[in-house]
Amino acid sequence: MFTLLQAGVSLGVLGKAIGAAIAAFAAGFGIGKIGKASLEAGARQPEQAGHYRMTAIIVSALIEGACLFAIVVCLIAK
Repeated sequence: MFTLLQAGVSLGVLGKAIGAAIAAFAAGFGIGKIGKASLEAGARQPEQAGHYRMTAIIVSALIEGACLFAIVVCLIAK
């Protein structure tokens, strides 16, 4: 950490990078859980698999939008 400060990297820039990384990791984790649940539900009730897939795609898109918003907020913050 002290080496980063000597190199001219401020703590604000480091905080922005960490915040954006956490947002991206959380989105990836959430989408993975949605995919797992969708596949399990489709295996239990194959006749409803199309419905589960469409619901998973919609929820994944909403999570991606929230992640993108969080990353933009992290990078804009001072």
